[in-house]
Amino acid sequence: MDFGDALNALRAGASLTRLGWNGAGQCIALQMPDEYRKMTPPYLYLPTVTGDTVPWLGSQTDILAEDGEKTHAE
Repeated sequence: MDFGDALNALRAGASLTRLGWNGAGQCIALQMPDEYRKMTPPYLYLPTVTGDTVPWLGSQTDILAEDGEKTHAE
């Protein structure tokens, strides 16, 4: 899927991966803030291999890619 489709899937609760990403199982998801979050606008995040969660900012390659895949829907 392209990035427009990916954003729609993220908004629907899916997490996403790209075939072009190196890390096995690497995926992004959308965090919609609530009263328990310190960041107030919605943001994309990436769970790391060490178990941390960090904000994700897509590169031009990521945004223009067409190899996005859903990894699961919540």
